[in-house]
Amino acid sequence: MRPRADDGAARPATLADIAAATGVATSTVSRALTNPARVNAATRERIQKVAADMHYVPSAPARALTSGKTKTVAVLVSDVTNPFYFDIIRGTQQQLKAAGYTQLLVDTEESDELEDGMLHRLRRSYDGAILAASRLSERRLVALSAEIPLVAINRQTPGVPTVFIDTPSGIEQALEHLVSLGHTRIAYAAGPETSWPNEGRWRALQRAAKRHGLTPGRIGPFAPRRSAGAAAADAAVNAGITACIAFNDLLAIGMLQRLRQRGVSVPGEISIVGCDDIFGADFCNPPLTTLTAPIEQAGRTAVSILLARFDDPAAPVPRRGATLPTHLTIRSSTGPRAGNGRNP
Repeated sequence: MRPRADDGAARPATLADIAAATGVATSTVSRALTNPARVNAATRERIQKVAADMHYVPSAPARALTSGKTKTVAVLVSDVTNPFYFDIIRGTQQQLKAAGYTQLLVDTEESDELEDGMLHRLRRSYDGAILAASRLSERRLVALSAEIPLVAINRQTPGVPTVFIDTPSGIEQALEHLVSLGHTRIAYAAGPETSWPNEGRWRALQRAAKRHGLTPGRIGPFAPRRSAGAAAADAAVNAGITACIAFNDLLAIGMLQRLRQRGVSVPGEISIVGCDDIFGADFCNPPLTTLTAPIEQAGRTAVSILLARFDDPAAPVPRRGATLPTHLTIRSSTGPRAGNGRNP
């Protein structure tokens, strides 16, 4: 029979309720439910029967106190409103639920200080963490990995378990696509300076451009949000380029909107390429050419790696983490270079 609150409504049973019903100490009830071997059989069976009758469910803090485990994993994202993270969150949620874990979602607001602080402030609330697009420095990430079981998504840091979405190879595909369309004046609209993938994409663009004897421009940095696209579009027009690869889709979609406001034709005058193929990238005007990535798979893979770390904390970290491929999805935001005199 479930205990009742003062107003007569059923409430969750506690260890004290079970102790009162069985006539034993609360500590004995706790031992009977968490370490049965330490309680004699008759008392243990009586306690377990009463607990079942009361529909007793141990709380997460109680489990943590008795077992040292919360069965919770913290998932940290830099901006929960960014659609890129929707599929990561879905992937981690599904995989954690299947393994009997709860997901603790944390928005770090693009701040390395907040990310670091939340990891420590909430430490007793989770067993391990998944850092999606962490803004932490390499040194800090390595130090945290030694303190906390964690997996980083979109990083490649020695000594840290990682799931790497290979957008640099996709950037090279994008450059080849633009060159095939006749573009030679190409720029990169950079994302946050603290973003590790941002620099990886820029280096990949430089490598690919060098093979064609080109020197790409760089504008920004810009916030990885649609609202920053107006400034990025203005900078692209002022730079006199005919093609731009943006840090992410949100920035690229914001650029499309601003260019339309300015009467600049896409792709007639400027071609735009995004990154991530978020929901809506194919709905904008014009539909966005972008890098398609297995984002939900990245979340599931990160959970699998983390749970394996729980099972064997002493296992060596693989020299190379999991790498997931990307590919260029061509839509209407890219087209042949116009003969408008912008290119030499």
